[in-house]
Amino acid sequence: MIFDLIVSALILFGAAFVLLGSLGLAKLPSFFMRLHGPTKASTLGVGSILLGSAVYFSAQGGLSVHEILILIFLFLTAPVSALLMARAGMHRGLKGDNPSHEDKRD
Repeated sequence: MIFDLIVSALILFGAAFVLLGSLGLAKLPSFFMRLHGPTKASTLGVGSILLGSAVYFSAQGGLSVHEILILIFLFLTAPVSALLMARAGMHRGLKGDNPSHEDKRD
């Protein structure tokens, strides 16, 4: 019973975070602001969903290694990919304060 509540809370928290991250991706005005939404959603949202899955399968008697490995891979790659996208945006000359896609630095 207690494991079901923990799993449900982790999955609902993760789903809410993924929803907020996708709204941030759709609604934030500039490229650099939009980078934060998916990065936070993938690390915290998907991370807590995977943690809920690991708790669920470990409560049933099986050792859940796949979810933990995916979680470690996700925590290592999501910030790096956001950093590389931000550097690519800076290399292309995008400004952080203007939501226009075609703003080049002078």
